[in-house]
Amino acid sequence: MERLKSGEPDDIRLIDAAIAGDPKTRRGIILAKSESAKACGVRTGETVQQAAGKCPGLALFAPDHDLYARYSDAMYEALSRYSPVIERFSIDECYLDYTASEALFGPPVEAAHRLKDGIKRELGFTVNVGVSVNKILAKMGSELEKPDKVHSLFPDEIAEKMWPLPIRDLFSVGRSAGAKLTGAGIRTIGDAARADRGFLISLLGEAHGGSVHDFANGIDDSPVKPADERDRKGIGNSMTTPSDVTTIGEADKALLLLCDKAGSRLRKHGGYAKVISVSMRPSDFSKRAYGHQRRLDIPIGTTDAIYAEARALFREVWKGEPVRNLGVYFNEIADSKEGQLSMFGSGLCGGQGEGASAESEKAEEIDKTVDMIRERFGKDALKRGV
Repeated sequence: MERLKSGEPDDIRLIDAAIAGDPKTRRGIILAKSESAKACGVRTGETVQQAAGKCPGLALFAPDHDLYARYSDAMYEALSRYSPVIERFSIDECYLDYTASEALFGPPVEAAHRLKDGIKRELGFTVNVGVSVNKILAKMGSELEKPDKVHSLFPDEIAEKMWPLPIRDLFSVGRSAGAKLTGAGIRTIGDAARADRGFLISLLGEAHGGSVHDFANGIDDSPVKPADERDRKGIGNSMTTPSDVTTIGEADKALLLLCDKAGSRLRKHGGYAKVISVSMRPSDFSKRAYGHQRRLDIPIGTTDAIYAEARALFREVWKGEPVRNLGVYFNEIADSKEGQLSMFGSGLCGGQGEGASAESEKAEEIDKTVDMIRERFGKDALKRGV
């Protein structure tokens, strides 16, 4: 949509196209795809090479994270008109608890149509809405026929609408788990629903095998968890690197870039992070992402402090294998740096003493200046040296 506004001739929603980590080098992973690319078998999360093998004419375009964030926030505001109980699941997905809103806005399916049409009219893009009694069924409903659709998936509709779908379509079943399940004769979601729970656990492990059995049967008792306003913004950043990260030095360069961007977003929302986490995904994308987080004695907000914590977290959890995707995220955002004082705190991370305090204040002033220059002259006006 934004490309059309800027004069680009092709509507990438209508051609074999995908948003990928690095279109120039044709490396990274698929972040989003058009419906025609999906029909060719292209899947979100697979590598560009895998997608190109299925769809040789696939056109690749770079992500615009700032644009996505603006539209994500606008969509969130539209949802908040119907309920205050909203959980942001990803940049383009939310769960909304409509239980207490039906008396105000009418039956949920009718309200979902009004919501969908309102977003299309006001924001210019389409959404799918799934309606059901819990999060897993609403999620699966939203993934049925696209685009611009409302689908109900109530318990009495599971056998007709969900069970015939391929097992890979079930939420939480990735490529590796899908291969194990199909190899064991579990080819559809219905097969998993009817399978022995113990058998699925023997294939996938206690937690994953149990959740696959539950989800296939439409069982999910997790509540919709609303977050405070800054948590709703999804503060943090991730990136797929052009090539495998195999050394600490390469990881530090990527982490500095991420901390610089994430720190700027954190300061824009006037907050300090009480919890910081680092995530990483091995270059073999069939393996699960993993990471580590730390609760801080004193909330942090400067890029230097964030970078120091991120580097430490990476070193604590990295398994030494090649990594292709890294992320830095913040939780429990505080309004100030007040917190428990640490006897051993460093100057970067908010330790005690006049020297530490002065260094922290100096770092804050530098970050404010950098943020101001980038706001005025563009995000590439200043770059950190490594």
